[in-house]
Order: sequence, then structure tokens, then C-alpha cells
Amino acid sequence: MEKFVSSENAASAKASKFVSGSRQSSVDSLDSPSGSHVEWCKQLIAATISTQYPGTSAVPESVSKEYRENQDGRNGSCHSDALRDGNKVAQMEEAPLFPGEGIKAIAKDVTYICPFIGAISGTLTVSDYKLYFKSTERDPPFILDAPLGVVSRLEKIAGVQSHGENSCGLEIVCKDMRNLRFAYKQDEHGKLEIFENLTKCAFPLSHGLPLFAFKYKENFPTAGWKVYDPIAEYKRQGIPNESWTITKVNSNFELCDTYPPILVVPVNVKDDDLSKVVAFRARGRIPVLSWIHPESQATITRCSQPMVGVSDKSCKEDEKYLQMIMDANAQSHKLIIFDARQNSVADTNKAKGGGYESEAAYSNVELIFLEIHNIHVMRESLRKLKDFVYPVIDEAKWLSNIDTTHWLEYIRILLAGAVRIADKIESAKTSVVVHCSDGWDRTAQLTSLAMLILDSYYRTIKGFEVLIEKEWLSFGHRFAVRIGHGDDNHADADRSPIFLQFIDCVWQMTRQFPAAFEFNELFLMTILDHLYSCLFGTFLYNCEQQRLNEEVQKKTNSLWSYINSQLEEFTNPFYVNYENHVLYPVASLRHLELWVSYYVRWNPRMKPQVPIHQNCKELLSIRIELQKKVEELQREISNVAFSSSSESASSPAHSVAAVQTTV
Repeated sequence: MEKFVSSENAASAKASKFVSGSRQSSVDSLDSPSGSHVEWCKQLIAATISTQYPGTSAVPESVSKEYRENQDGRNGSCHSDALRDGNKVAQMEEAPLFPGEGIKAIAKDVTYICPFIGAISGTLTVSDYKLYFKSTERDPPFILDAPLGVVSRLEKIAGVQSHGENSCGLEIVCKDMRNLRFAYKQDEHGKLEIFENLTKCAFPLSHGLPLFAFKYKENFPTAGWKVYDPIAEYKRQGIPNESWTITKVNSNFELCDTYPPILVVPVNVKDDDLSKVVAFRARGRIPVLSWIHPESQATITRCSQPMVGVSDKSCKEDEKYLQMIMDANAQSHKLIIFDARQNSVADTNKAKGGGYESEAAYSNVELIFLEIHNIHVMRESLRKLKDFVYPVIDEAKWLSNIDTTHWLEYIRILLAGAVRIADKIESAKTSVVVHCSDGWDRTAQLTSLAMLILDSYYRTIKGFEVLIEKEWLSFGHRFAVRIGHGDDNHADADRSPIFLQFIDCVWQMTRQFPAAFEFNELFLMTILDHLYSCLFGTFLYNCEQQRLNEEVQKKTNSLWSYINSQLEEFTNPFYVNYENHVLYPVASLRHLELWVSYYVRWNPRMKPQVPIHQNCKELLSIRIELQKKVEELQREISNVAFSSSSESASSPAHSVAAVQTTV
């Protein structure tokens, strides 16, 4: 987390108790610098080095095991002095380390080229988890702390002449709406220790190394991996019942390798029919239950597209299967299929063997296209947004620039689709089927948002954790592919901010219903930060089967362990439990806004003058105290009422009216 702790930046974000901050998403064809941009960097680096430390040389000293082993044979007795100096530097710079974290390189006299407060000279430390820069030129010191998991691309800019010496520049393009630039004198140690260690530690999978989550050895008092129990969650919803059953037919991932082992399907479906439905649905992702209305029994089921192709193939078993879903809801004799895609794109998919359900083939079915754009459009939209918010903001064109990104328009379309789904369930009491192409991107966005609208449980901290575990992780949203954990292929066309959009939609809902959610803004931001950080195992890999094969639950910590160990940090002090209340957010651009405190948080001029999170914590403390006083008064009233009733029993002429209080 970039900490502006100097006096002019007193409103900087607070560091977490266990975890240093890193932040958020994008993809990285996002940030290919143009030639002019590189030239500007070179000029700035040369000027920086000339003005910051003319005539001095960078003295990078590593304290890593690898460095010590590599240098022992070459430097002889000189190495012991260098190692002692390196250890002194490490102590002086106070780079904080997590359990299991090790320092890989330390370089002195490095200049951080901050786009807001100018060039700052200090010491750069690279560990196997983070990049840590500290300048003691300022009081208090300037600190920049960024997890390497947020790095999308590294670029070394060399060949800059300054006072007859060669200088190097380092551009670090991040997934969280910022770029970091450093400059340092070029020498063999500097090149080896800084750039190579950054490359290996930022992209460990590309170098045959483990992600840092497998090294992280923090012990938390709560067990985050036990937050989600699918059987318990389905029982909370009233499953199994006479129409739906819990099946373990996918226990060995033989039915569908991207689905979880435990599924809910219609009670009367036969295994032979199920196997034919699997063959007819893309990647075998058959319609399975996500949520059921506690009263009407209307359901949300999710799946992938049917493989109808250009010849409009049909599958009697699939048609019968959807009929069972419809029949399971006695309140309605209709089934709505929400196809998240644009109609034109769904038509195009027919040429690739995919397609959509024909209303002629499926009785009493209505097909609705939600016109949501694909992952490539969303990636480009975020790229444009980054260009406008970092590092320079054009105040005169702020609104028009944001409008040209279409980011808020895509958020609006998503929210509008979720509201339509929820309304069919709640008002029309009609079951719905939701799918896109493969059923792991837009489908997850829509089902989870609709469930958040319909079910107050998912608006609690634990309920939201369950929602993510269930609809995103267990049902195979491809986090590894969409985020690119530990992978140096920044131009991968499969990267896309799908999960970021979902969290943005949730934030928009919290703005419209500020008392309806138990969690606060920091909770959402923390989830996004660790979507990239690779500190926890929660978001690693693409599906349950992969996480099981990699023994993620045995070898890594869960993000929920961290969050649930300090719930006061993430609790909304204004929360009211609107149990059984359906929330209908207004999906209109007039009611949506850019999440400035997330997308523009790296700009110190955009930070609030008053630290909002600290105020919320104080309000939460006041609320807890007031609640205790109310409970004490209630106990006193109960005691008085009990004494009075005893007296009235012995003295019939005396009576006391009962007193009730509500909080």
C-alpha cells in the first residue's frame, strides 16, 4: 500500500493489522507504453538521477539466501563485509516481513518517481511477496508498500546517460490502477538483484516457483476455510425438498470438471438423462440450482449455453430437464431463460457450435437477452478508465472522460439485468435459468447480484463470504485466467475485470441502501486487494478441482480467516438487519457514480480530508456501548416487571402495566 505519511498527505490509508495493502484489477494489454512515453521516462530518469545523487553510485546489497550463495565463491572475504552492510541496511530500513517472507534484494540510492510529489530518493527492498520503498529524507518517512501480485508487467529502461554514467529506469505496470517508476545507477549487482528478483517474484508461476500464499505462515484465530459448507447452505434454503435433491454425482468431477462436487438438481432426473444433458451443454455445465425462494419455491438455476449449432440441434433430455425445473415451482407454469449475452453475439456463437434455446422447442419458455458485452469490451473499458484517473486527472473533462469509458454504463446494464431476474422471482413468482456462453463470467455476476437483492443473509459479512465461495469459487469462475496470478503474459486476451465489476455493483448497492449491508467499504476494497495479492489461497486457480489438486486448503490461509479475525474493521455501524426485505437498486446512470475511493485512491488529492474508516470505527464503538446500555435497561425493566407481578399476586388491588422497548 502506498502510504503518504508526510504532513501534506496526512489522510493516507491506514495499514492493515496483519496485511500490507496492495490493490485491485485490470488487464494488461491495459498498459503498453508508447514510444513517446518511454522517451519521457528516459528523460525523467536522467534528470532525476542527475539532481538526486550526482557522482554517487547505487550500492544494492542483497540479504537473500540465493544472493549469499552466489556471491560466496566470487567475493571471498569481501562478502562478509557486504553481508553485514546489507543486514544493517535491512534493519535501518525496517522492511516488515510476514511469517514465511524472505528478502531477495536491497538497493540503496534508488529514486521513486512519484507522479504527485516528485522524485524521492530512498532504499528499495524486494521480497518474495512485496516491493517496499522507504525514504528517510522526509519526516515522517515516505513509504511505498506494494504486493508483487498486483504487478502486471515490468519494463526496464536502460541506456540513459547521466554525468558519464549509465542509468536504469524501471516501470512497473500494476493491475490496480497505478504504475510505479524507479530510477537507479546501472551496475551488475543492480541489474541482477532488482530486475531479476522482481521478475521472478512477481511472476513465480512463469519461473517454476510457488505463489507466495503457499509460503505465508500466519496463524489466525478463525478458520476461514470452514466459512462455506455447501450442505449447510442448501439446508438453510430448505433443500432438499420434494422437488429438489442434493446429489454427489460430481464427487469425482467426472460429470463436469469445473463444477463443485455437490450439486442440487430436480429430484426426478435420471442419471442417463443427466449424462445427455451434460453432453448438450457447453463444457458439461448443466442447469443446477443456485437459490430457491422460501415461500413461492421459484428458483434461480445457472448453466452454460446449449450446443445447438448452425443446424439448430435439439436434445429431448435437455427440454425435459428444463420442464422439471419449471414444474418444481407450482406458483407458475412458465420458465424465463435469461441469456446474459447480446443477441447478435449469441447468434454468432451458433457458428462455433453454441447458441441458445429455441422457444419453439422448449414449451412455456421465454428467452430474454440481457445485452451484456463480453470480457474483451470490459477489459478495454477499464483500460480507458485507468488512462483518465491515473496519474493526471483532467478536471475540466472529468465527467465526459468517464462517460467515454462506458464503465458506468456497463455497471448499469449488469445491475439492470440482476434486478430483472430478482423481480421475476419475487413479483412474478417465476423460476429463471441464467447463462452466458460458458456460465462462469456474466452468469456468476448476475446470479450473485440477484441473490444479494433477494436474500438478506448474503448482505451479512459471513453471508457475503458464502456467496463468493458458492457462486464464484465453487462454480468455477476462472480467477487464475482472468487475473493472471503469477503469470507474466500480460497481453493474455482472457484477462478481464469480471469480479471487479461485481464488487463495483455491490458498492453501488451499498450507496443506495447504506443501512442494509453489515459490511463496509473497506471490506469490499480488502477483497479486491487480495484478489491480486496472492497472500491468501482463496482466489487462486480456476475451479474446485484445481484447488483440491493443489491442496490449497491445507497449504494456504483463507482470506476469510484474516477478515473474520478483526470484524470490527469491516463492520458497517449503520447496519440494520432488513430480514426478508428485497432490495431493488435503481439501475440508472443518474443514481450511479464512479467509485472514486477505489479507482482514484492513489491520487492523494482525491483522498477525503477526514479518514472515513476511522470515523466508522468510532461510530461502531459508540453503537456497541449504546447497545449495552439498552440491554442493561431492558434487564432492569424485566426485574421491575417481575417484582411488580409478584407484588400484585400478593396484593390483587395493585397492578403495573408492562413496558416494552425496541432497539
